[in-house]
Amino acid sequence: VQRYLDLCPKKLGPDDPLFIGVRGKRLSPRIIQLRLEKARAALGLPATATPHALRHSFATHLLGAGVDLRAIQELLGHASLSTTQGYTEVDRAHLLKAYESAHPRA
Repeated sequence: VQRYLDLCPKKLGPDDPLFIGVRGKRLSPRIIQLRLEKARAALGLPATATPHALRHSFATHLLGAGVDLRAIQELLGHASLSTTQGYTEVDRAHLLKAYESAHPRA
């Protein structure tokens, strides 16, 4: 993130949005959707490769790496911790599957 901020032509303040468009305003989610649609087509990715799927993967990987649930909540902009806790169920299922496939006594 720091490298991105160093390269960003507009100096961003602590309360400014991290991703901005060419006019210096908050980047529209639709721009990201369109870019991902083009990348998906060019790379032959399935329709399930969406911005939401990337967001979900990001949060799940952070959780798997031991990042605090409150920090993930803040990064995702969830108002309620219970919304973020949904990722713990995904992570728990993944861990159980890995355990059952790798542990000799599973």
